[in-house]
Order: sequence, then C-alpha cells, then structure tokens
Amino acid sequence: MKLVSFRVQTPVGSFVRVGALHGHSIVDLNMACTRLLADQHEAQPARLAAAMVPATMLELLEGGPSAMARARQAFEHAVSLGDAAHGPAGETIVYRPEQVRLLAPLPNPTSLRDFIAFEEHIAATSKKRGQPIPPEWYKAPVYYKGNHRTIIGPDEDLPWPLDTTKLDYELELACIIGCAGRDVSEQEAPAYIAGYTIMNDFSARDIQFQEMACRLGPAKGKDFATAIGPCLVTPDEISDLNALTMIARVNGEVWSQGRFGTIHWSFPQMIAHVSRGEPIHPGDLFGSGTVGGGCGLEMDRYLSPGDVVELEIQPIGVLRNRVVKQERRP
Repeated sequence: MKLVSFRVQTPVGSFVRVGALHGHSIVDLNMACTRLLADQHEAQPARLAAAMVPATMLELLEGGPSAMARARQAFEHAVSLGDAAHGPAGETIVYRPEQVRLLAPLPNPTSLRDFIAFEEHIAATSKKRGQPIPPEWYKAPVYYKGNHRTIIGPDEDLPWPLDTTKLDYELELACIIGCAGRDVSEQEAPAYIAGYTIMNDFSARDIQFQEMACRLGPAKGKDFATAIGPCLVTPDEISDLNALTMIARVNGEVWSQGRFGTIHWSFPQMIAHVSRGEPIHPGDLFGSGTVGGGCGLEMDRYLSPGDVVELEIQPIGVLRNRVVKQERRP
C-alpha cells in the first residue's frame, strides 16, 4: 500500500486522517474498515474500526502488523465496492485529491535519527575539510538526532531559515519503524520496517559547520525543518530497494542523481545498531543520509528564495517543497 496522511474539512471541523492511494483517489482506511465491519454484520462497526484501524498514521503504526493487515483488508474491500464505497451512514470513504490536503505521511514521528550511510557522500564532505574518512565510520552506522517536531510535508513551503547564506537540500530515503523492539538482530530487522518514504534533510550549511566546530551537533543548522513524503510505501511494494533511482531537481533542473544500492550501511544494520541496549518504537523515523552527490554542498551550489526542490524516488513519488523568503519580525 501507499499510505498517506491527509486533512479533510467537514461541517463539524477539520480532521487529520490516514488513507491509502488508489490511482488518483485516497481511501480513508478507518472509514473503509467501518464499512467492512458493517458488511460483516458486526455490532457497533465504527467503534470496533477505531480500535482495529485507527484514524491517524501514528496510531495505525502503534497497532502493529495486525492493524496494518486489517487496513489492507479494508482498503481492498473499499476498492471492490467501486462507486458504492461509502460508510454505513453515507460517510465519504474515497476522496478526490482536490477534496483534501496531503500532509507528511507521518506528521508526528516519535523520533528522528538521520544517518550518514553512503560512503561517497562522507568521502566528498571529508575531502572538503581536507581530511580522510574517519576510520570509525566503518565500525558502526553513525547518526544524529534531529527535531522530530519540525516535519513538513509534500508541497509545503519552507520559510527561509535563520540568517543562513548556504541553504541546502539532501536527497535521502527514509524508513519508518512499525514495531517496538530492543536488541533487534540484523536478520530480524526487516520485519520492523513499516515502510519507506522520501526525506529532505534541509541544512543551513554555514550555521551547521559553525556549531559542529565545537564537536557537537548538528542542531540549529538542521532542526528548522525536515520534509518527508509524499507517501509511506509498504515494503511489499518495492521488489528491489537497491535498484531505486534517486533524483533531485531544483526548478526543474536535475542537480543530483544516485542509486540507493550504493549505500554502505543498510536499514537493517541501522535498526540493529540503534536498538542495541535501547528500545525502538513505532513511528521512529530513520533517514539514510545523503546519497553520493545528493546535495548542493558537494557542488558548492545552494538554494535561493523562490526555488522549488523536487526529490523523486519511484515508486514512492515526488517530494516537492518551495523555499520562500521569511518576513522578519519588527
């Protein structure tokens, strides 16, 4: 499935819901489950559906594999109904894109860890500092902890951050954890992945390097925003993760292109490393780090106000954000 979070306006207010893409339409999974249960003649289908397939992405992830399996059944049932797909009391199950606003697939991750897992990228950034790749990089996957409360979604504007003169994008794939665990082995780790999405780890390079000169961070140089989207694709939809092509465009011009298979540290290795001696939780977000050549830093080329940044990884789609000049407060 291609899972999304979306906001819908109703006569009684605005609500964030979890859905799945079907062509150009969006199926409300909680409402689809309500209809499935009603068709099975279950008592109080809406109440039962709220427990089986919750209405938001984080709650769905917290429900684990059983909730995801039930969501898939509900999705397939709604699709089979075609034009007759509506709730027991006539509620909308299938939305057209213009009826809703797509959000980040997981608007509220429980945590954000971003790795530096591509050898070509760390080699290029190390060379800029006149240094070799640190030998410690080959011993374990290295990551920083980002601000999981500044997530932005597809087609959402990025206000120009701070006083940076070197705003950069980073072309990344991310996985989202779907099961709680601790001391997970590399062999067990794939079962803990709920799905994959595109991630843009926006960076203010001048601020980042200033603070990292103190041997901590990054912090302010990255914590202003991280974009993810447009959907969360379940692992069964991607037959070969390593074959995925990763493309970054700025104003329609290709700036970066790479292949995920060039990664040195895999997501299962990241999960095994992070979970050693500490728990991981549904909704944790793991970024792969930048694919080789996948940022402006490696080309000394940076973003400007008004630029539209598009990261494309199929079959996930295109994550698009526009940089806008932020008005200063008086």
